[in-house]
Amino acid sequence: MPVVLGCWAVATAVLAGAAVPVCGAGGHAPLSGFAAPAVGVLSNVTAAEGISSSRAAGARYVEGSNVLRLASGRWLYLPAGRTVSVVVAAGDGRALRQIGQSRAWLASGRVPGRSAAERAAAARALLAMRALLRPNGAMAAGWSPGWMYSWPRDSSFACAAFAHTGHDAEAFRILRHSAATQRGDGSWEARTKLDGSGPPDGRRWQLDANGWVPWAVWQWYRAAPVEGRRARLMTLYPMIGKAADRAVRSLGADGLPPASPDYWELMTSSPNIGTAAPLLAGLNASADLAREAGRPGDAARWARAARRLSAGISARFFPLGYQRTVDGRHGRDSAVTFMAPPFNTAAAGVPAALEATYRALRLPNGGLTPGDDPGAPWGATAWTPSTAFFALAWAAGGRPAKAGPVLEWVLSKRNALGELPEKVDGAGRAASVAPLAWTGSIVLLSLVALEGGGLAAPPPAQP
Repeated sequence: MPVVLGCWAVATAVLAGAAVPVCGAGGHAPLSGFAAPAVGVLSNVTAAEGISSSRAAGARYVEGSNVLRLASGRWLYLPAGRTVSVVVAAGDGRALRQIGQSRAWLASGRVPGRSAAERAAAARALLAMRALLRPNGAMAAGWSPGWMYSWPRDSSFACAAFAHTGHDAEAFRILRHSAATQRGDGSWEARTKLDGSGPPDGRRWQLDANGWVPWAVWQWYRAAPVEGRRARLMTLYPMIGKAADRAVRSLGADGLPPASPDYWELMTSSPNIGTAAPLLAGLNASADLAREAGRPGDAARWARAARRLSAGISARFFPLGYQRTVDGRHGRDSAVTFMAPPFNTAAAGVPAALEATYRALRLPNGGLTPGDDPGAPWGATAWTPSTAFFALAWAAGGRPAKAGPVLEWVLSKRNALGELPEKVDGAGRAASVAPLAWTGSIVLLSLVALEGGGLAAPPPAQP
């Protein structure tokens, strides 16, 4: 999930004090214009408020809620219908009602985890994601300036996490918002304002959304209550069709999509795995959903495209160990995990590439850098989404012994409020904004997969 400038490498360089140009068309606001990132979030479901580090000192959440018990013993919460928090006495009746509602919401679904500690972390991630979800289905990446936008990619992961934890209404609301913000040509902006009115700047749109959104629909459909789910699928089908057809049109003679900004939100000069792998997941998902919808023509067309793309990936990325780009000039990338479950059925060479990439990207603090492209100024900072990708890939693929330690590291880096941060600095401390919806979603999906012995990917297209 991109931070502040929406361009990971640039943002990291600025945070480190390096002089670099801003990225994207029209440029983006400098980091100096933003307040310190939040370390937690208050919520009454319809509104949210970030918690500053100074206010969080000595505080903790009341269990199962977004009500904060301050160091003084008094409670801080966001009352229903309000947009500004208030401090009340511990045990305040209105705050207690909100706590009860939060706990009832958790109980209405599933809190995954193999231990009490994992379940506690999962509950906190779920409550954070619920706080970041807007009534219109927009999923805020975080609740600090620069993160208070909805990225289709982050939203798709959140949809899948809500679906697999039994929160169908929230998952479907996200998908409806994705349908409402889809562009006329079937693509999506890199990010949009939370009111759905459009992008906040002129940065390049990203083709990977055309894979992530159909993949999220497929994951939702598998987890949704059977009664009525096909009718709801049909309301989403026009979005799926436009997304899949746009993906088909993007494929070149070699079966690959063009160079495009990837999840780093940096443009590459040749096709990248961070775009190709999600598109493959999306085309396979779309073909399977078309069969569910009784549209064999669509299913056949999208399956043919998926086979072309799969062949192109095998021909160009596989020989390089699924590095970031087909020109082999940009090193390894944590996006190799997108070739594994629950996104794609692991093709030849993917298990070995996961192992090699994990070793190459691991930092002294135990976390992972997004990639080892020599042109990306990541420094000693680990990114929790990139690290958690590997926990999810190994958990979804039925390798709990590999997934467990990685997930344990991510969970160990929660901040004092129990929130999952975006980054971990070289000294092993939580850094940047917290909570981050994308990391929370990946952690939840990993826990679901570990409980269930795996997590399915859309079936690969057959000849």
